[in-house]
Amino acid sequence: MAPRSNNPSPRGTFHQDLPLNPTPRSLSIVESIYSQSQYSESSDSTAASSVDDAHHALRPLRAGVYVPTVTFFHADTEDLDLDTIGKHAVRLAKAGVAGLTTQGSNGEAVHLTHQERKLVTRTTRNALNNVGFHHLPVIVGCGSQSTRETIELCREAMTSGGDYALVLPPSYYKAMYKPESLVEFFEEVADASPIPILIYNYPGAVAGIDIDSDVITKLAQYPNIVGCKLTCGNTGKLGRIASSVDATTPSEEGSGFMCMGGSADFTLQTLVVGGSGIICGLGNIAPRACVKIIDLYKVGKLEEAKKLQAIVARGDWAAISGGIVGTKSALETYYGYGGFARKPLPRPNQQESAKYAFGFKELVELEKTLS
Repeated sequence: MAPRSNNPSPRGTFHQDLPLNPTPRSLSIVESIYSQSQYSESSDSTAASSVDDAHHALRPLRAGVYVPTVTFFHADTEDLDLDTIGKHAVRLAKAGVAGLTTQGSNGEAVHLTHQERKLVTRTTRNALNNVGFHHLPVIVGCGSQSTRETIELCREAMTSGGDYALVLPPSYYKAMYKPESLVEFFEEVADASPIPILIYNYPGAVAGIDIDSDVITKLAQYPNIVGCKLTCGNTGKLGRIASSVDATTPSEEGSGFMCMGGSADFTLQTLVVGGSGIICGLGNIAPRACVKIIDLYKVGKLEEAKKLQAIVARGDWAAISGGIVGTKSALETYYGYGGFARKPLPRPNQQESAKYAFGFKELVELEKTLS
């Protein structure tokens, strides 16, 4: 197996056993189409560029747990609570996660302006750097309904300190897409993005679009596409992709391609079929427990890993059932911060908060023993 370098996964080198990479679209053409930004805020763009961009090449993705971080707001104004955003990122880093993801579903990306997205990512990056976690990569959710805006979000992610972009397929005009539309979308984004991208397969968030293993395996050969996240929960698909691309695992460097599960309730299953790890919202509540499953698997303690996976899966059902409202409520109950989601998401009443707390109770008690 070819060793993975310390740089972000190189363009077009993942699959020597597969056909040659497709020829990338002319970068000059892509650049000419997508060169004009309608979202540039003059002073902020300059400030964002100061965020340690030179370190991108020093932050490779490694097998493990990545947490899509919660975005926190002041309860009275719904303005960003930057202090809590930074402190939460540090708490997760100290728990041993492999990296963080901003602008995901847990981060309420759909509730944020471009300016706020950049500020959240920059705050996260700076908070990590300030306490010595310069090496920890930040993946940034960059999905949008047009190719143009998706590329713009990738560029903003880079200037805000992001290392990689996590990209959902567009879905609003799903009925009008041709079979090749989504493949072309990811190829064009990969060509124009200044940072490597990961394909995000989450049918529940994109009108049921479920990218199959053949398409993802084909796109995995394409330059600047370095991984995937499968929130579809299909471990058969995950295993097919991981095998085809020789994905990185906790014990093998492989090709460098990251094949990630998208929920903590199938962490162990992901590892068994050859996956690279998990990008899981439950990590906001119990990062150490999520990391512990991978640690146990790495040293061959499968029975202990299975027992822990069962507890994590029960806790993850509380996260899945309660969504971001329940996750924030549990953070408030058990850790003293969390607040509320932006409207129109509801604020839980006392009875609902007690229900969310009970759902996470077993897992949080376990988490405290791992501190």
